[in-house]
Amino acid sequence: MQMKGRPVWAEISLKAILHNLRVIRRHVGPHPAILAVVKSNAYGLGSVPISKALQKAGVGWFGVTCTNEGLELREAGIRKRILILTGFWPGEEKRILENHLTPVVTRVDDLRHLERAAKSLRGKFSRSRSRAPFHLKINTGMNRLGISPDEIEAFAATLAACPHIELEGTFTHFASAEDFSARQTDDQETLFRACLARLRALGISPGIVHAANSGAICARPSTWADMVRPGAILYGYFQSFDPPDKGQEVRSRLPIQPSLALRARIISLRDLPAGQSVGYSARFTTARPSRVAVINAGYADGILRQRTNRGCALVRGRRVPLVGAISMDLTALDVTDVPQATLGDVVTIYGRDGNDDIVVSDVAREIGTVTSDLLCALGHRVPRYYL
Repeated sequence: MQMKGRPVWAEISLKAILHNLRVIRRHVGPHPAILAVVKSNAYGLGSVPISKALQKAGVGWFGVTCTNEGLELREAGIRKRILILTGFWPGEEKRILENHLTPVVTRVDDLRHLERAAKSLRGKFSRSRSRAPFHLKINTGMNRLGISPDEIEAFAATLAACPHIELEGTFTHFASAEDFSARQTDDQETLFRACLARLRALGISPGIVHAANSGAICARPSTWADMVRPGAILYGYFQSFDPPDKGQEVRSRLPIQPSLALRARIISLRDLPAGQSVGYSARFTTARPSRVAVINAGYADGILRQRTNRGCALVRGRRVPLVGAISMDLTALDVTDVPQATLGDVVTIYGRDGNDDIVVSDVAREIGTVTSDLLCALGHRVPRYYL
């Protein structure tokens, strides 16, 4: 990898992401559409290059968090459908429709805002539609966004007074799709189906029905409906399943490949006697004569501070422990057991080196967080190279 300046970089495997897309397509079959979740800069990995590759591979829908994320994709040449998953703030509607983004209604009042914007544009928002399409989010138990089931009738009455917009899709979001030891997801699915039935009874077609996030795609086929929304699994990472046997079953059925490697080079080597402390607050003290390496990467680059004195990196294909407090710009490693280590050696924080690899999802479990937390922590100043 040729680069100038600070020796820390990320390698993003588009090949792995496209492989994962094919795995997901084989798994769910030909019917459900696939909405690629590329919010938060595609989980930190780079929404524009990843979306371009996915669009070329035939993905017809993309999911973003906000209007600005959608506009970034439009400006980069993404012409497929873009759904703004967490809704919109009043005042954004006209910009959303003018740029052919698809808004999500999370409150009944959102309908009136959309109707005013669509009426003012008088069909200019779309070449093929006379009414502006939107998706409806229904809260079935996550209790963050979405209309409540008891608001279905109010939604229907308000929509009837909005002739310039149309319901194109209806969805919900599962709170714990990976947890098979509890009934929450089953209860959410049941409630969602009841809400769809109520819409139909009121003469409203729910349109494209979608509910399945990564966990549900992996192991809940009854939720796949008309469209599925892969996030973490598209990038090659599973969340933690409960019970663990379910996770083993899922991994055997979906041979996805991790797409991120985060690497740096050793910029300092120091031989220390026993009893010497390393880093801020003396969080690590050598118990033996030790050789300590330093890399030019810290928590501003994606090595979370929770990894202080926890976990490993790879040097010359061997695991070496992270030692001392992770600082903003630097991380120390004990390379005593890799005597060949030298200045400039590559250190793999995530990814494969030789016969070993360090996977983001494994690290997430070790420090008690989720995979997407670690992916999104990848710092802005870390250059990404797409392979």
